[in-house]
Amino acid sequence: KDLKSRSHGLPIPVFLDGGIRRGTDILKALALGASAVGIGKPVFFALAAGQGSQGVQHMLHLLQKELENAMALTGCQSIGDISNSVIMRHPSGSGRPAPVIRSAL
Repeated sequence: KDLKSRSHGLPIPVFLDGGIRRGTDILKALALGASAVGIGKPVFFALAAGQGSQGVQHMLHLLQKELENAMALTGCQSIGDISNSVIMRHPSGSGRPAPVIRSAL
């Protein structure tokens, strides 16, 4: 059974915590059904770079810009526009996402 049938048709929030390093990772997670993503490791990397809270702010700015660019390239004007149609499937038919994001351009 899938999650929806086990939940009696109620939506189940999915939180992806781990593996997020770039804005494109956020786009892929949201496109595959995540409700939210955790970005703990990038925060710690930014802190470890020795710039404290300014480093974290810079990292958050970079993630935001990368997500905005990925959304623009896939034709998504808002987070709500992100769907699994922006993800290309692996040519083998294995179901796992291909490493390329389809562009709307």
